[in-house]
Amino acid sequence: MALNSLDWTIIGVFFVVVLSIGTIASRTAGKNTTEFFLGGRGMPWWLLGISMVACTFSADTPNLVTGMVRENGVAKNWAWWAFLITGMVTVFIYAKLWRRSQVMTDLEFYELRYGGKAASFLRGFRSIYLGLFFNVLIMGSVTLAAIKIGGVMLGLSPLVTVVGASVVVVIYASLGGLKGVIWADFFQYGIAMFGSVLVAVVAVNQPEVGGLANLLAHPAVQDKLAVIPDLTDPSVYVPLLLIPIAVQWWAAWYPGAEPGGGGYVAQRMLAAKDEKNAIGATLLFNFAHYALRPWPWIVVALCSLVVYPDLASIKAEFPAIAEQYLKDDIAYPVMLSKLGAGWLGLVVASLIAAYMSTIGTHLNWGSSYVVNDFYKRFVRPDAGEKEFVLMGRVSTIVLMILSGFLSLTLLDNATQAFNILVLSGAGTGSIYLLRWFWWRINAWTEIVGMFVATGLAIILVLFVDDSSVAFGVLEGFAVKFLLNVGITTVAWIVITLLTKPESDETLRRFYRLTHPGGPGWRKVVEAARKDGDDIAVKEKGQAWEMPIQILCVFIGCIVIYAMLFSIGSFVYQQPGIGFLLAAIAVAGTVFLFKSFGKLRTE
Repeated sequence: MALNSLDWTIIGVFFVVVLSIGTIASRTAGKNTTEFFLGGRGMPWWLLGISMVACTFSADTPNLVTGMVRENGVAKNWAWWAFLITGMVTVFIYAKLWRRSQVMTDLEFYELRYGGKAASFLRGFRSIYLGLFFNVLIMGSVTLAAIKIGGVMLGLSPLVTVVGASVVVVIYASLGGLKGVIWADFFQYGIAMFGSVLVAVVAVNQPEVGGLANLLAHPAVQDKLAVIPDLTDPSVYVPLLLIPIAVQWWAAWYPGAEPGGGGYVAQRMLAAKDEKNAIGATLLFNFAHYALRPWPWIVVALCSLVVYPDLASIKAEFPAIAEQYLKDDIAYPVMLSKLGAGWLGLVVASLIAAYMSTIGTHLNWGSSYVVNDFYKRFVRPDAGEKEFVLMGRVSTIVLMILSGFLSLTLLDNATQAFNILVLSGAGTGSIYLLRWFWWRINAWTEIVGMFVATGLAIILVLFVDDSSVAFGVLEGFAVKFLLNVGITTVAWIVITLLTKPESDETLRRFYRLTHPGGPGWRKVVEAARKDGDDIAVKEKGQAWEMPIQILCVFIGCIVIYAMLFSIGSFVYQQPGIGFLLAAIAVAGTVFLFKSFGKLRTE
């Protein structure tokens, strides 16, 4: 596929703008680690919210959604739609707690909430485990998408794509720190969204498709259109809907949808001006992430089933695609070949924007773990701020090299990486929810949960074939997931009750700083009062906010799901249902903001 001079001009202007943002941000980013990793803790909610959603709008996300729709239909998207519940819980319960903690990374939280050598080990180990292993796996998956796009659209070899895609993002991420990444995200998100809508419009108007009405009536998509899976068949609705809604959202740790918040979402909350901005940022993120983005990708995926009904038809038109990368998720970049001059350059720029926004965030986030939670904490605690910033820039380059190597050697499709990430965090999500509100959780709870979940994931992925596991109507990955959740949950509960709780000093320090409240801390609060240390003095005369917070979570989910399916109803040419759902979303939003105003912030 050839790009003309107009296409290359558009792409060139895009790179100039992004590099300029990084250069401008570098003027303050190099001052200290707070500036480099948290933007000086002065970022507004709207900018942070856009940055969060830009990060999750990665180059591999359209590929992932396309693969899901082609393999299991639109309803398969509940595998990630269900994480909205996690997102709403983070918005209304955990966002302000994170901002109160005043930590630089969510791993620093471990030595605030826990104490002793176990807490130090947990922080140090997870800085490498998450900052390197998980982070590189995520970036490798995103870079894999870049390889497929570069191969299909530009005829580039995987190595050339990886090197070319890495250089610019490493430059602006290492120069500008988090502030450079966030402002670049703001610019890139607009381009990426416009590009995804444009691709959907072009796909619908392909001669083979013949418009939206013909698409919806085409036999190739009839069994893929359902938003809710067949509720008469447990073998369909249990793995596609029931497990994600009933179990996955609270049980699984997944980057960007961590129960209780974590990773780069926590980083953005910690970078906010105050608690209100932290809450507003996460609310905007969840609205844009779940309600606004999915349908253009879904439409392209459905069109691809008409234009390229199977992988053989893709291979016939693009014979240069290596067998390693010939999976259903490649149908998205293949559909981009239908774009004309000028538009092609804009969409290529939008895909580069999606790639760079995700990689930039993960580089800065992973680097913050390596520097703040490993190098600064265990290697060179007495070093100066300039050295820490330098190490942040060096680790940024190293992380990019490792992710490029992974994408070139081990990964072959987006669904594969998604399954590995979900399974490796299965059973640990409940720990991250409860550790704020139950004093009995200790460092050993997290250590055992982490090792059991990861160990089981390795065994189940590498040594147990999906076709060999079944339980009732369930088989394959769903059984593996529930098995890991059950064993890991039992393991961490048992170890929590068998090991000593954290010291009174550690527990009181944590409560005094974050004020989580609730019956789970009553024993600690009452013991402190007997000792003349009223750690809950700020809460006197005030009711516990959890009931209204849970109500906000419920209403928030209704609002965003209503908006998601309102847009889908218009796509499916059902305007009556679309307007009804939109009205529900508007009414819920009004109620939500009235309830939201009653929450206390500091």
